[in-house]
Amino acid sequence: MIIRILLILSYVVSCIRLCVKPWYYFRLNAPYFNESKGLFSKLDIDRLIPNQWRVEQWVDDGTREPTEFPVFVKPEWGQNSRGISRADNLMQMQQLRLQRKASNMRYLVQEAARGAIEFEIFTIANHQNLAKHAVLSVTQVNNTSSAKFPINGIYNETTQYHDITPKLSREQLEKISQHASAIGKFKISRLGVRANSIAALVAGEFEVIEINLFVPMPLVLLCQQRRTIDNIRFVFNAMYALANVTKQIPKNQPHKAIFFRKLGLMRQHTIKENEVGNESH
Repeated sequence: MIIRILLILSYVVSCIRLCVKPWYYFRLNAPYFNESKGLFSKLDIDRLIPNQWRVEQWVDDGTREPTEFPVFVKPEWGQNSRGISRADNLMQMQQLRLQRKASNMRYLVQEAARGAIEFEIFTIANHQNLAKHAVLSVTQVNNTSSAKFPINGIYNETTQYHDITPKLSREQLEKISQHASAIGKFKISRLGVRANSIAALVAGEFEVIEINLFVPMPLVLLCQQRRTIDNIRFVFNAMYALANVTKQIPKNQPHKAIFFRKLGLMRQHTIKENEVGNESH
């Protein structure tokens, strides 16, 4: 919570310094927001991913069953692993469907990525060239449980993050930056990918499992090996870069009520989670 507050405050201060309206933050990735659905649709964003990096996923409407397990079942709008479940067999799939029978939210089924290691790539675009990045960090995700396919996330107590950015050369970081840009010219993003090694990640041998565009948390700030002073510097540098990007948003870009639409969806999902929890007890 303290980190999030620091991120917000430093962004607001940076916006004031640059004479930018802080609430324009919600316009940063607005071109990717599906206004008719009121969300950053995972299906829409999935179509941006080049075929060699894409993991197959589809709407779970009950008409298609997975040919292999495990699979991950996730809400179309969620982020930070909220609402994601894993099904290891068809019986578990049916149970998940029954639990959300009364829900009007669309859920997706995603096949399991084949890479052995999960990485999170956080990016902020360069305000002078959106195809490049002013901020890029790479975090390796580890899990202390014995599960072969864990659902990692900031709310999972067995998930740990390790900053590997300092281990990467400038050339390697540039390669990863190019891969991220090939997926989308996002002004701020966090890409979740799986690869068999760091070398494979740099070489572009990975699969994308998640793209967060709404309020992506830079997971490098949750790495235990980092010093507090390093985190503070990262926050202020990153938020200044983000304010610079915000300043470059075209004035003629269509306005979308992203904040209020997302707030309503989050409230609905929280209510549904509570209902499911009560039913299970």
